[in-house]
Amino acid sequence: MHPKFLVAGSSGLVGNAVVKKLQNLGHTVIGISSKDVDLRDLVKTRAVLSQIKPTIVIDAAAKVGGIKFNNDFPVDFLLDNLKIQNNLMQISHEIKVQKFVFLGSSCIYPRNSLQPIKEEFIMTGPLEQTNSAYALAKITGVELVKSYRKQYNHQWISLMPTNVYGPNDNFHLNTSHVIPALINKFVQAKRENSDKVEVWGSGKACREFIYSDDLADAILFCLENYNDNSHLNIGTGKDISIIDLAKLISKIVGFNGEIELNTKYPDGTPRKLLDINKLTQLGFTAKTSLEEGLRSTVNWYIGNPKE
Repeated sequence: MHPKFLVAGSSGLVGNAVVKKLQNLGHTVIGISSKDVDLRDLVKTRAVLSQIKPTIVIDAAAKVGGIKFNNDFPVDFLLDNLKIQNNLMQISHEIKVQKFVFLGSSCIYPRNSLQPIKEEFIMTGPLEQTNSAYALAKITGVELVKSYRKQYNHQWISLMPTNVYGPNDNFHLNTSHVIPALINKFVQAKRENSDKVEVWGSGKACREFIYSDDLADAILFCLENYNDNSHLNIGTGKDISIIDLAKLISKIVGFNGEIELNTKYPDGTPRKLLDINKLTQLGFTAKTSLEEGLRSTVNWYIGNPKE
């Protein structure tokens, strides 16, 4: 029997990339987003999944946002994400879904974790306070997958991607992550002939980024090649400081003004680089360089002005 894929969160950055990959490979895939069903509602989630009857569920649905948005609405980030993932797993169990992929986030690790961050470092220290509510929801998801495996012997897995970027991202300044926010700022500054662009924080914080197409490849690779109780880190093994990232985006956009750092805003975690040895040993390597991925993302953003 051919697998039938359900991608939850299909209108988002990661879900959209996964749906396209599956379609290109000729798979039967159905994407659902918040426009189709409120996954926070158990009854509505049950109705939709029972009708679709998927054999594989990829959970790319989540309430996400940048540092400020996370910090301002912690109740929403904790409760909404708990409801979404709990409902998806409960109904997937009820309808006997063979494989389930839960996508977490690298923010599950301690704020001042040793670098690079191994999977075993989860819950070994305090979380970054600006997004601890979101992180705790994702840690709960990891534990729930492990529990379903233990109690019901399910072939369900948890993957922990590093920071994701790419076409179809959220570029709204108040709610976006760092790359789309910077792309928005630099493109706007160039259009308006501004002489400077403000970047939040000291610029010293370091982050690792993975292109959305590479993450989609990694998810499908892990579906075939990974089946373990532990969550698995998904990244590139390379990081960059925020100031160097801003300079790179500035160069790609063709903005020639100044970059002004606003240190009134928090940096978040000082450094976040995942140890991807387990993923590499399985045989997967991300293939898109940061500059190449940023160029594609900038071109997409300029070509989709409504975003």
